[in-house]
This record gives sequence, C-alpha cells and structure tokens, in this order.
Amino acid sequence: MRRSLCLTLAALLLLARPGGAEEVPATGGDFGGIGVIETRNARFREDGTLEAGASLRHQRRFWFVNFQALPFLETTFRLTERLNATTGEGMTTDRAFDLKLRLLREGEWTPAVAVGLQDFIGTGLYSGEYVVASKRWWGLDLSAGLGWGRLGTGGEWNNPLGEVADAFNRRPRSVGRGGRVQSGFFRGEDVAPFAGIEWSVPGFETPWGRLEGLRAKAEWAGDALRDERGGYPARDGRRGRAESRFNYGLQWSNDWLDAGVFATHGTDILFRLSLRLNPAAPPALPLPAPPPLRPRPAASAAPVDDAALAGPVFAALTEAGFTPLAFRLDGQMAEIAVEGGRFAGQPQVAARVLRAIQPLLPAQIEMLRIRWWQAGAEIAVLDIPRAVLEATASGRASPEEAWATALPRPATGEILPGSLEPGGIAWNWGVEPRLSLQLGDPTRTLRWQAGVAAGGQVALGAGFRLAGSVQQVLLGNLDDGPPSDSRLPHVRTDYGRYAAEGKTSIPGLYAERIWNLAPDVFARITAGWLEPMFGGASGEVLWRPFDRSFALGLDLNWVRQRDFDGGLGFRNYSTTTGHLSLYADLPFWGLYGVVRAGKYLARDWGATFELGRRFASGIEVGGFATVTNVSAAQFGEGSFDKGIYVRIPLNLFGAESRGRGGVLIRPIQRDGGQRLSVDNPLWDVTRDGRAGSLRDGIAGFAR
Repeated sequence: MRRSLCLTLAALLLLARPGGAEEVPATGGDFGGIGVIETRNARFREDGTLEAGASLRHQRRFWFVNFQALPFLETTFRLTERLNATTGEGMTTDRAFDLKLRLLREGEWTPAVAVGLQDFIGTGLYSGEYVVASKRWWGLDLSAGLGWGRLGTGGEWNNPLGEVADAFNRRPRSVGRGGRVQSGFFRGEDVAPFAGIEWSVPGFETPWGRLEGLRAKAEWAGDALRDERGGYPARDGRRGRAESRFNYGLQWSNDWLDAGVFATHGTDILFRLSLRLNPAAPPALPLPAPPPLRPRPAASAAPVDDAALAGPVFAALTEAGFTPLAFRLDGQMAEIAVEGGRFAGQPQVAARVLRAIQPLLPAQIEMLRIRWWQAGAEIAVLDIPRAVLEATASGRASPEEAWATALPRPATGEILPGSLEPGGIAWNWGVEPRLSLQLGDPTRTLRWQAGVAAGGQVALGAGFRLAGSVQQVLLGNLDDGPPSDSRLPHVRTDYGRYAAEGKTSIPGLYAERIWNLAPDVFARITAGWLEPMFGGASGEVLWRPFDRSFALGLDLNWVRQRDFDGGLGFRNYSTTTGHLSLYADLPFWGLYGVVRAGKYLARDWGATFELGRRFASGIEVGGFATVTNVSAAQFGEGSFDKGIYVRIPLNLFGAESRGRGGVLIRPIQRDGGQRLSVDNPLWDVTRDGRAGSLRDGIAGFAR
C-alpha cells in the first residue's frame, strides 16, 4: 500500500501537465526550510530571502533562521528545544545546520529535483539526507523523495546505493555534544520513501475580506519517530515512535508571513509561524529629504580671498554634519577634506559637501576634490566635475552620469601646503542601548542582557584620539550563565561572571592613533582597556588598494585579562595574539570572503573562514567557522567555533546614519578560536572608501 502510493505519486510527477513552477511562492516546513510539513520538497524561496520563525508542538520546539543564500542553495540554522531523551522528561537544546541544493529546475515535462543534508553540523540526532522531486499540476504541487538516516527511519526499502558498494549499508552513528560535521552521508541499510501534496486553495470571500494565499497540505513522512526516547535508531519497540506518519493541515502565506496549523504523528498539533524579507529591497522608512541645492554665486572678477572664505565653508560643513579638516582653492579646483558624517558612501558625501558649500564656492570653480576621512585616516579621494554633481542633485542628470565622470584616487592622508585648517579639538559623545545575547546553552535556550552605555571621544589631531564609555546593565539573565567547564584558558566562557559582577562597567577606555602610512596603506595603534574582557596594546596595518577587490592586513596584540567587575583592574592571564587577514570581494552575487590565520586568545593556532553576502540595501548576511589546533574534546560542546550574522544599516529606519545594527548567532560560546575585539578594526574603518563601494552607492549622488 505504502510503496504503491509513493510510486503513484512519482509517476504523477513525470506525467503532470506544466503548471508554471514559479507562479506560486514556496512555503516553509516544520524544520525551518522550504517543504511540506515534516518532509522537504524541491522548491526554493526567491534568491536572498531571509526568514526567521518557530515550529511548536508537544515536547519539541524549533527556532530557525532560513536564508536563500544563492539562487540554488538554501541554508537553515535551527535551535531545538526537545524532550531530554536520556531521562525521558524535561527539556534540553540541540543545534543544527541544514543545506538544500537544487539539481534541476522544473521544466515543461520534467520535475524540479533537489538534494539535501539535514543536521549535517550538529549533534547528529536529526541527521539525514534526502533526494526529492517536485512537479506542479494546476493548483497541486506534488513531491516525492527518498530519505536516509533520521529521514529514513520508516525503513520500508533497502538502500539502493548498497547495490553499488556494501559500505553504503553501514551508517556510522555518533550522537555527541554537537558541532561536528557528520559523516556517512546517504548510508544506512534502511531508507524510506516520502511524499507530499500541496493544494493552492482558490481565493474566496470572508466576512473580513477576500482570503488569498491559503494552502492545504498532506504528506507521508519517511521519519517514523515522534521523539527520541527510544534512541535513534529506535532500540526498544514502540517507545518514541510516531502513531502515524501521515501529517496534514493548513498554511496561509502573504508577502512577509507564513502561518500554519497541522496534525502530526497521529497525536500532536503543530503550529508554525515565520516572518521573511527580501534583503535586496527590505521595508524601510523614508529618509529625510536632502537640503535644497542653492545656486552658484554670480561670477566676479575680484580675486578670491581663501582665508576669508574658509571660515564660512568650515561652518557650513559643520552644520551639514561633517568635521571639516582642510580647504584649498587651486585654479578651477576646490579641495575639501572632511571627516565622519552621517552618510554611508562617497557619492552621498560628495553630494552633501556640494549642497553645503555651493553658494560659497566661487563661480569659476569647476572641479571638486573630496577627501573623506574616518577615525583619523583618509579613506577615499574623489575628483568630480561640479556641473555634473549639480545636475544630478537637481534631477537633470542621472547618478550613473555622475559616476561615469567621477575619478577615485588613492588615499594618501596628505594635507597639501597652502590648505587652510580649522583650529581646536574635535570631540563628540552619545548614549546608546546595548543588547547581548547568548544562544543555545543546554540548560537555557536564550540568555540576554540589556543596558545603556554613554561614551565619547576626543580627537587630538594627526589621527590621535582618546575614547571611552561607561555601561549600566538594566535587565537580563546573562548573569545566570553556568560556570565555565572549559579545559582551555577561560578567555570567553566566564561571560556569566562578567555579567554578574560588572553591572556597572567600563567596556573600553583607550588611546588610539589611526593614520595613513603610505598611499592606500593604513595603520592603527591602540592602548588601554580595549574591550570588556581584555586590555593591553594592539597594532594593525592594512593594505587596501582603492581600485582592487581585495585587501591584506596584519594585527599583533599583547593583552591581559580584565577583572570580572569591568573596572580598571586586571587578572593574571596574559597572552600575545595576532592574525594575517585577507579580505576579498567575489565577482558574483555580492559575495565577499575573509580568511584569517594566526594565534587566538586561548593561545591556540588556526584559521577563521568567513563568507558573506552584501545586498544593494546594505544588509549583510554571512557565516564563519574557526578551526584551530584544539581538538573537539578540548574545545568542548560545539567542537569548533562558528556562527552566522545579519548586519542591518540603520538608515533603513529613516535616519541618515553610517551605523549598522547586527545580530550574531553563535550556537555556543566557548574559548577556542576567540579573537580580540577592538572598536576600530581598519577594514571596517576603510571599507567604504574603495572604488567598488563608490559604484555600489551611486544613488547617493542624487541625495
């Protein structure tokens, strides 16, 4: 009966009439990725879609983040609160990472085909593999596939790959403390077929309006387990097994939300809810309108007094939100050096400089040279015709035309002789909220801490500055973190003690110099209390060619561990640490990569590999993994350091800002593979000064 059902569905997939595979958006499944309910299909979200949500039922809760990393690659991070299989009662946590790869797009007569790995980095409790095909037939979307491992516990069929090699009949099993890459893909003597059907219910009228986007779903799952009480593979008969493998329910979707309710395992009700967005075009509050572009002053034959002009120019730039550094007229060129500003890229910096000083510049000035500085170093130099920038700002020319005439140059940090400079010491201060998260501890899913910090800095000139902040914790349970069981020096795992004893603390207090060492070569020296857990001295050099897609950096640090109370005292532990780092933009899909190699805070040696994707909106999504000479046993739970992150530019919230907010999901905090965290790493300081960033931000010429 079961075999005939699956064979019938497989035949339907091949014989189904074409129904427009991409016309109906995909929907999410229980495990977080795209699927029916408990089973997967060969559907994918639109490229770049970011989704977060939860699936909740008795004795199991999935919290997930799903990212359509590439058009053909789906990635899912999942945090599970589940029944403690060891005791048969109480809850524990489990972390997992899934991948799904498209092998074949749906054609007129052929199905879409995908292959996937579930829980391939994790404890292995849910680890399994699958191959699945999907075909749409009018309002029906049919799927059928074959599951291995946890997805094949139904065990109706023998592994077909066992006919190729007997090794495929033996599946290594290692349910450990998590973090290890599983082995033995597509192995195991038993496999199970699965199948699903999804019907797009035609829209209909309700008392509240017309209802669209409703789906009816049903499936036969390959996983025969309801929970893990009998172990996996199940060792004691019916204990832990599902009453039924037939699941069904309803799911409703719109442009940003999925909500569903399902009957699963013959015993449970499952609720699923998720939110999603397109990072390339996210919802955003409108930015304030740029100030109007005032006309040029009338032409005059009288000589221009640079000294008399400099004061009003500096005042106008200050009012526009910049720190003016230098001003110089040279024939038909005006050279303006500014630092900081609220604007994220060279195009908008150039446009705002012109809007600020347009009525002050003599009419004969036809070329602008904008020197943009950050944190004491010049990061970009841009030559652009004044007339083109005027036309773009007034809507008479496109941003593309401005970009075509703009000429980026190497950043040198030079203030040329004859330049006029404002006097005095520049300083600023601010108050901001602080939020710290710790995910996935076996005893508590989420630990957090919320507080407020007040900080400021004083620029002393020549790239020198003093900076510091004070933080007050207001709420949270991070101070209830478990005591460290690490076999390595406790460079990060004592976070609970820092939170408990440092309610009022000094996160950082340091002296720093950042400057241009040579054209497109930057240097930083920082000394003091560098971050909440370490103080000492840190040095860094970065070579970042303005017209290339890569950069190379080296940092060296001597640090000592700070007292738990976050004050000015230190503990006995000290070390040297440093890394050689390569940064590179990849030529497709907005991808970038970072590779670091060197010595970490716990005196371990190794490398960190980071891969991320940056969208036109400025949102970045990425992940990292660190492998060092510390064994998985020494590292402890998680086996090696890894995490995923989302960075969101604050200007999406309606305020002109260069700032970014971010969420880092590190499945568990351990001591291996940990780097020093300073406030102004040179790559972050200089990244927006490259020619590639100029190209990506050309819309700013109109603002």
